[in-house]
Amino acid sequence: MTALHLGSGQPRDTRSHMMNYTDRVRLLMEDIVSRVPALSQIDVPSVLVFARFGRADTHGAFATCHSLMVADSEPGYYYWRDRRTGQLTRRSEYFVTRSPQVRVGGQRISHLISLALPRFCDQTLKGSRKEGAYPKGADWLAKLDTIVHELYHVDPHEGGIRTSVKADGRPAALTHTPQFFRDVIRMVHEYLDSRPDPAAYDFLEMDFEGLQRRFGGVTGTTFGGFPSFPQRFRDRLAEQPRTPRVAQVVPLADRAHRRHYTEADLDVRQFSAHAARVVEAPGPTHIVRGVHPRLAVAQAAHR
Repeated sequence: MTALHLGSGQPRDTRSHMMNYTDRVRLLMEDIVSRVPALSQIDVPSVLVFARFGRADTHGAFATCHSLMVADSEPGYYYWRDRRTGQLTRRSEYFVTRSPQVRVGGQRISHLISLALPRFCDQTLKGSRKEGAYPKGADWLAKLDTIVHELYHVDPHEGGIRTSVKADGRPAALTHTPQFFRDVIRMVHEYLDSRPDPAAYDFLEMDFEGLQRRFGGVTGTTFGGFPSFPQRFRDRLAEQPRTPRVAQVVPLADRAHRRHYTEADLDVRQFSAHAARVVEAPGPTHIVRGVHPRLAVAQAAHR
């Protein structure tokens, strides 16, 4: 197995030596997918990891997974009824919801995984649901668990969010079931039992303050409209049905929705405890380095 070399010596306090956290997480995801059989069918180059701002001293998600492959919805509309009579008084125009398309270097992105920085970096086991899953474990295992958790949401077959199952194997209506969490814990142990190169995950051992001291700064790939990112949007139907008949049809808000994104829409931002600022601005041919890096290790299994 070829080791991942991170370099030696004290890094200078320049942006070229800052750690790009989202790139490192993607490298780790490639290693996880190569070692954990249940995740081996995930096409990691089609997954884009990006950063969102999330303060460590506030509550909120550490990471989220978003599918860009969900099909268009059926036509629909919003409506209002009279509280007394229940009669339909007005409705909106008909619309469908669609997913935007994201391509980076010609590769279509099927899923987005966002990391809340610096909150993600400061996870601990103590007092969390994960404490009992990794007794006497180090705090960085909470971050590894979160990464495997978000990867497990990726449905490599249908392109959406993976359907969870109950303990007996039947499909579940909820995204997170007790079986889902048990599967994640099992896959975390499978990955560690495969004896991965510590250089693939050792950055998880440092909290945000430690990363800043070690690398002079922490950056992450973001979208140019930060803090916004590609999301499903409402699209008004060109041909409007006349039913149901109501006294008033309310026009949909005339908002411009982005339908297509490329590498030109990506930035690199430096994150601090309270803000994020651009350190690399996008341009007509700008490509964020390392959006799809590959870890030079032997392929084996998967998350």
